[in-house]
Amino acid sequence: MSVATRSYVVALTGGIATGKSAVTHRFAALGVPVHDADVAAREVVAPGSEGLAAVVAAFGNEVLDADGRLDRPAMRRRVFADPAARQMLEGIIHPRVRHWLHERALADTAPYCLLAIPLLAENIGHYRWIDRVLLVDAPVEQQLARLIARDAIDEALARRMLAQQARREERLALAHDVIDNSGDEATLDAAVLVLHRRYLALAADR
Repeated sequence: MSVATRSYVVALTGGIATGKSAVTHRFAALGVPVHDADVAAREVVAPGSEGLAAVVAAFGNEVLDADGRLDRPAMRRRVFADPAARQMLEGIIHPRVRHWLHERALADTAPYCLLAIPLLAENIGHYRWIDRVLLVDAPVEQQLARLIARDAIDEALARRMLAQQARREERLALAHDVIDNSGDEATLDAAVLVLHRRYLALAADR
């Protein structure tokens, strides 16, 4: 598909618990197609998929729940405790997620589309085809509080999860645009609307 007919592609990223979903929901409400790496990560290891078979081959049947699905909480505990296991899992899932996102971006014909990619900074070399990067940012202490509440985990695990992601400075270095998601909902609504208009203009000018 030619550049003239495909969507302008904006990759949205941010650290864990910065409120990325709150931002993507607002763009979606404005009619912007959103393709989410987290959705892709579930689809590529759905029951019966080649991806799930590869995970089972690498880690054994104990990674499955009673319904034959990937036991995500157990898998999460395992990979955050074992860097080698995490690297092995990412080697299975990430290439499949990238292919899933690329296919959908190429097929999209809206003025622009949004790709929600939490681990963009860690994998930026594979995403040089995107047009623009939007970072959702929040103070570290706010991330911790949100993560502890969201996942019902203790502070020690929350801090380990944050430490295993790219540093905030790395994400800022990649970003063309930044949304500070530490304020109220009205402020977030306004920030998204400003960016929506900017992206429509960029898509039109391409």
